[in-house]
Amino acid sequence: MSAALVKELRERTGLGLLECKKALAAAEGDVEKAIEELRKSSGMKAAKKAGRTAADGVVVTRIAEDGSYGVLVEVNSETDFVARDDNFLAFVGKVVEAAFSQRQTDVATVMAGELEADREALVQKIGENIGVRRIELVTADAGVVGAYVHGNSRIAVLVELKGGDQDLAKDVAMHVAAVNPQVVSPDSMPQEVVDKEKEIFTAQALESGKPAEIVEKMIGGRIKKFLAENSLTEQPFVKDPDVTVGKLAANAGAEVLSFVRFEVGEGIEVEKVDFADEVAAQLNG
Repeated sequence: MSAALVKELRERTGLGLLECKKALAAAEGDVEKAIEELRKSSGMKAAKKAGRTAADGVVVTRIAEDGSYGVLVEVNSETDFVARDDNFLAFVGKVVEAAFSQRQTDVATVMAGELEADREALVQKIGENIGVRRIELVTADAGVVGAYVHGNSRIAVLVELKGGDQDLAKDVAMHVAAVNPQVVSPDSMPQEVVDKEKEIFTAQALESGKPAEIVEKMIGGRIKKFLAENSLTEQPFVKDPDVTVGKLAANAGAEVLSFVRFEVGEGIEVEKVDFADEVAAQLNG
């Protein structure tokens, strides 16, 4: 097989030298046929890698120019190295564009057709499991949506405001990225969470041996503090701790209605494998 044909196939597919030689040999030197067969086999190769945990990757956002809506997407890879690869990031860009243009949050719907073929081809080319994990859509009915992406796209946030502008929404989103509040305001904290905290605080307060009325005040104070620390509007704004986020918005004639925060890999359990055991298993297998 000529070196020129092998070089052309490698450049067009990004695959290794030996794999390209084998594909060209099977296709009797026909580059187009070799590419077609490689694409057919990519699904099989992608399936083999699908069992491997992809807990790295990036989270990205896209906001409409008028701030009327925005999307937040997490795409995972197995390693940080691939998460910085230009081919991976180009694929991420396609996914975000599809989700944005369709205003769609269902991953299967967004990935149907060409994008899934692109994903499988990328898995074949890069050699890692890659997956679109989740998509969120935030729409502003009476205000704007703003976004903030932290650092190397490890944390991203969308914030919806009633009133205000995108600059204010971006500031609030930056605060959410840094502080990670649980809810927008104290009254939106789930009751089961409040009850659980109250149960813990009650047990702690009773151990103090103080009178019942004092214990009740202690519990009330701790619950109030817990709600303030975990509610976005009650937290001191990161860029100006003298004002709460709620007050910051109010001063601009705005109100924080909702936020969505994605952090790469959160909630994904990664199996820890001892390297020596893994090598031994491969030798024995």
